[in-house]
Amino acid sequence: MTAWILLPVSLSAFSITGLWTVYAMAVMNRHVCPVENWSYNESCFPDPAEQGGPKTCCTLDDVPLISKCGTYPPESCLFSLIGNLGAFMVALICLLRYGQLLEQSRHSWVNTTTLITGCTNAAGLLVVGNFQVDHAKSLHYVGTGVAFAAGLLFVCLHCALSYHGATAPQDLAMAYLRIVLATIAFVTLILSGVFFIHESSQLQHGAALCEWVFVIDILIFYGTFSYEFGAVSSETLVAALQPAPGRACKSSGNSSTSTHLNCAPESIAMI
Repeated sequence: MTAWILLPVSLSAFSITGLWTVYAMAVMNRHVCPVENWSYNESCFPDPAEQGGPKTCCTLDDVPLISKCGTYPPESCLFSLIGNLGAFMVALICLLRYGQLLEQSRHSWVNTTTLITGCTNAAGLLVVGNFQVDHAKSLHYVGTGVAFAAGLLFVCLHCALSYHGATAPQDLAMAYLRIVLATIAFVTLILSGVFFIHESSQLQHGAALCEWVFVIDILIFYGTFSYEFGAVSSETLVAALQPAPGRACKSSGNSSTSTHLNCAPESIAMI
């Protein structure tokens, strides 16, 4: 077992905790309304007697979308930090997982495509974190679309890799868990998009809730890579950067070189 096992868990813990901190700051600074609020007005007038605490009068501009929560300072500073550091960790996880599969002689277009989509997801996160929606709306929405679409494709492709590469009962259990997470991500992203294009306050609020579930779900998915990262070594990064045929085959769940695992089983020969 190596220290790399902490990387996926750190990404999930840091990002989820950080995003909820951003949300809490935005609510307390009255930049968005709480997620439990479903009542919206066409307009609101500032009440001098109402100081501190969450807003009680909300408009569509106060819907607690993740992007809205990170629009204004001071929470925008933390939001940018999460986007930048999270993007780096996502790219590193994708690169290490790609190299790990190469070590197992899993040379395939699916593995390569997974690396590309993961890095694209990271690039989208950089744009989202550094270009706030109220200040660079078009660029922010492009980054969001890229990050969400690439993230969903990444988890779906990795479900296929996990399922077809399972060699032990625990590998199969992890594959099923990832399939469940990918299904949740797919459903919530579709619902979020469908709700978001409507001007109804109820649907906009529903879109925000679906967006939160989608993002947290994807982050949990990344965290599951701790299961395989116990086998990551310095050679894994070398394999990712300079792939070479004929490397020793390693099992997914531990750091020892497998003497019984077929490096190119028929079930994954085309994946």
